[in-house]
Parts: sequence; C-alpha cells; structure tokens
Amino acid sequence: MLARRPHRDDVLIALAGLLGGTVLWGVGLHTQGGRLLGDAWVLLPLVGTAGLELVRRTAPQTALTLGTLLLVLDQFTPGSLATVVMFTDLVYAAVVYGTPAAARRIPVSTGLITIAVTIGFLAWFHRPEALLIGVVTGLVSFVPATTGALVRNHRDAADGARLRAEQTALLAEMDRSQAVVAERARMARELHDMVANHLSAIAIHSTAALSLDDPATTRQALSVIRENSVDGLAEMRRLIGLLRDTGGHEGPTAAPTLAGLDALIAQARVNGADSGLDVVLDDRRREDGRLPAPVELAAYRIVQESLTNALKHAAPGTVEVTLTRADGLLTVAVTSPYGDRDGPRAPGSGAGLIGMRERADLLDGTFAAGPGTTPDGAAIWHVRAHLPTDERELYA
Repeated sequence: MLARRPHRDDVLIALAGLLGGTVLWGVGLHTQGGRLLGDAWVLLPLVGTAGLELVRRTAPQTALTLGTLLLVLDQFTPGSLATVVMFTDLVYAAVVYGTPAAARRIPVSTGLITIAVTIGFLAWFHRPEALLIGVVTGLVSFVPATTGALVRNHRDAADGARLRAEQTALLAEMDRSQAVVAERARMARELHDMVANHLSAIAIHSTAALSLDDPATTRQALSVIRENSVDGLAEMRRLIGLLRDTGGHEGPTAAPTLAGLDALIAQARVNGADSGLDVVLDDRRREDGRLPAPVELAAYRIVQESLTNALKHAAPGTVEVTLTRADGLLTVAVTSPYGDRDGPRAPGSGAGLIGMRERADLLDGTFAAGPGTTPDGAAIWHVRAHLPTDERELYA
C-alpha cells in the first residue's frame, strides 16, 4: 500500500488529525458516552484512520473500506470527533482520486445509506429526533462524497479544456509549419521564374562571346548580357521588396500580368536572336472582363518559363505563344521547335516544368508538356495549361 511515498499534504493531514484527536482524548472530550469499550479504546480507530490518511491518494478505495470499519469500531467507544472528520476526508478522497467507476458509485451509495439510516432509525425510535441521526450520517458520508464529485467534475473539465488548448496549439503550429513550407515553395517558384530567363540568356550569350572571335558580335553579346543582368537584378529587388517589412511607408509592388507579355516577348526575341529563334504572340481571347490576379500571374509565369526553356533547348525556328479564353478557362499554349541545336545551350534542372505544373495545380487547372509534331510533320515541344477564370471556383 505504501509502495509510493505519501504526498506531503497527506502527511500533514494525518499528523493534524492524530494530534487533534489526541488533544481531544486528553481533555476528555468525546462524541458519545455509555459505550461497550473504555476510554482508551478511542485511540485505536483514531490512530488507524490517521494512518489511512497517508494513502488517501495512492489507494483511496482501500483507505475508504478500512476507514469505514474503523468508524464502526469507533461507535463502540466514547468516540472522537477527529476520527469522524478524517473519515469524511477519506470519503472525499475516494471520489476525487479513485477510479471513474468509484467516483460515480460512491455518491449514490452514500445517498442510499443516508436514506436507509434515516428511515430505519425513525421506524425504530418513533421520534422526530431520529431524523438527526440521518442528518449526521449524510454529513459524514453523502456530503463529502458529493463535494468530491463536484471537485472531480471541475478538475476533469479543466483537464479537458487544457487538452483541447494543447491540441489547438499543436494544430496551429502544424498549420504554421505547413504555411511556411507552402510560402517557401511559392517563393522558390517566383525566384526561379523571375531569374532563370535572364540567367539563361546571360549563359548563352556569354558562351557565344567566348566562342566567336568577332568584336562586333562580342559587343552585341555583352550588351545583351548587361541588359539581362540589370533586369534580373530588378526582379530580385522586387522579390526582396515583397519579403521585407516596409512598415507601411511603401506600397506593394504589383505582380506581373498578361499586359506585360508584349515586353516579355520582345525581350525573348532579343535573347534568342543569336540562336535563330523568333517569338510571336497570338492573343485570341475574345471574352471581356478582368482575370483574377492569381490567374494572370500564373499565366505570365508559365509563358515566361516556357520561353526560358525554349531559349535553353529549342532548335532554330519560331516560338509561338497562344492565349485563348472560353468556357471559364484561360488556355496558355507555347510551342517551340524541337530537335538538334548547333549553338550554345544553357543547362537545365527540370525545376521549370515542376513549377509550371504546381502553378496550374494551385488553381485547380491542368498542365501538360512534352514533344509532338505539327501537321506537316515538324518536331515541336508543346506546353499547354488550362486555368479556371471563375473567381468563385478559385476561392471556394
């Protein structure tokens, strides 16, 4: 029973009960008189009940059972108020620290015992004063049991609220971690899409400048390199500006839209001139109305990344960018010549295709890319994305 060390409060309760009972016995103050056992027998239930207080938390039901027997023994002695008070504490502890079944059973049992004792003594004595015995029985058993049940219910409710708070905090931390991961992925896509085009042009033109011993060609290549370096730095500054806290003194930088495709196409023509590439834009959109900002950004980035891939890998020829809008969908199609290439190439990592597919998936659209052929049998590489344009679907 004493496998675990008694709680400090339990030791104090036991010592206080034992000391108080001893003082009452010493001054000759008892709860009843004319009993079978003598005055010294009061100490036996007193010491036993005080000892049970040491295990009121670790073995509450055993302590209550033995305490009930000691209380019955106390009725055959002159009695001690300290023994009765410690017994009420054992009833309370059995409900608070016992099993859930005991916590439900003890208040009901003590209530029935109180009723039975009241009726029994009233029928035996046939006097109204017999009701006092029932009241005392209720005060000793039913009241502490009910108090323990209330305390336990409040404690369980507090534990439940604490658990829910911890779970809510855990879910919030998981949501925050997922948001951080999603934001990092979005930033990676933005960084790749913004800078890859310029760096690819720099790599190709610098390779051409190193491989050709022609001052005019070298100067032209260096001009293109400088232009793409400046544009790349500007794009980097834009992204950094989005991440930096401006304290509200500067307005947000506008995200690129399809209105900027003409400038993007013009830049792609300049970058692809030395590789024999031409770029044309065929905007077939007939529907009026503003496109949602996420759709505009995704379409612009898909075109930008497709042109970057064409600059890296396409054979000489014409790159066609086609935009159509119908039935609630914006279709972005980019085709480029596919085959062997004699000029310099820039290395690729495959991140561009992944980023384009992710952009389409985030909008619940579709994306496809791969080799194909034109009606006259020419090999091409095609990129096609279908992006929903209904804002209600986007933000549902």
